[in-house]
Amino acid sequence: MTDNTTFEYEVFIREFHLDSFGHVNNAAYVMLYEEARWDFITKNGFGLDHIQKHQVGPVILDLSVRFKRELKNRELIKITSRTIEILSPKIMVLEQAMVRTDGKIASEAKFTVGFFDLRARKLTDASPEWLRACGVK
Repeated sequence: MTDNTTFEYEVFIREFHLDSFGHVNNAAYVMLYEEARWDFITKNGFGLDHIQKHQVGPVILDLSVRFKRELKNRELIKITSRTIEILSPKIMVLEQAMVRTDGKIASEAKFTVGFFDLRARKLTDASPEWLRACGVK
């Protein structure tokens, strides 16, 4: 584990996130986690414009999601995100969690993220800018 910046992103659960049981669909959790990741990298200068201009950016190599408590319609949640491990110059592990307003964790996830060169179509070493965008100290 590393002592890196924890990013927070608040979002309301909406009707389109729900399944037929009236709680968040499992695929929507992954989408919400991605929304939070885009939020913090964009705010840190590494958004879609930067990625398209420089032709390098993040790709998900592996993910693991745990569902601990259900989330329901119109519930406000906070998604926390932080880099917990650098596996190599090209790969890091990001930990995310969905936290309800009562402080209870509804879901936890780990994402193995690679830094991808869009021209060469392969992983490349992460730049210092990318590491800063991910809160690596």
